[in-house]
Amino acid sequence: MSMSQTNTIDPQEVEKFEAMASEWWDSDGKFKPLHMLNPTRLDYIVDQIAAEFTRDITANLPFNGLKILDIGCGGGLLSEPMARLGANVVGADAAEKNIPVAKVHAKNSGLEIDYRHTSAEEIAKTSEKFDVVLNMEVIEHVADPLGFLTACKQLLKPNGLMLCSTINRNPKSYLMAIIGAEHIMRWLPKGTHDWNKFITPDELFDLLKNAGFTPVDRKGFVFNPLKWSWAISNQDLSVNYVTASINS
Repeated sequence: MSMSQTNTIDPQEVEKFEAMASEWWDSDGKFKPLHMLNPTRLDYIVDQIAAEFTRDITANLPFNGLKILDIGCGGGLLSEPMARLGANVVGADAAEKNIPVAKVHAKNSGLEIDYRHTSAEEIAKTSEKFDVVLNMEVIEHVADPLGFLTACKQLLKPNGLMLCSTINRNPKSYLMAIIGAEHIMRWLPKGTHDWNKFITPDELFDLLKNAGFTPVDRKGFVFNPLKWSWAISNQDLSVNYVTASINS
């Protein structure tokens, strides 16, 4: 597939997130669910990167020398922790208004992060390569998931690692991610997610394989309403889940 002939950006999805851009770092705002989930996401990301690249996470700047692309970076909720761990981070987002928000927050935090208003396809047209691609909560918002994953593969070095999280498609995910999060709790504006664009774990594994990846792991992100907290699960992938794949 030629990246110059495909564009996986969904303009309606971009418009949704541009409307919320100013609220990225408000932990009680429209991105409250991501702020709540972020520590659990980071635990998985850090463990996978450390294992793949044999890094001691207790060392100073353990990701030093690694080049990481955070595709769909938003306001930088994942880019900033990666930079603090020593990685050379590029944060890319199709929603133009997200980028100045991310840049200002990084500057105020004393971090150097290369934020760009661009897409995976546009970067793939260049010779730029990364050790890791973070593709978190993005694929359910693109117009062509296989084209998007194919572009992500082109961005990885041989044996590079991609971490991809999304939302399962079943009655429970409709109840939790749409009815619960958007209508009852009002954590997200109504219409943020389209249940029909959710992807089952088996479907995602097939997409990853078709794009040329070797999937090596998948885990669930499970919300406990009694503890009001998230945890990683080996068995429960019924709503939020994450995968790890190698560019083989």
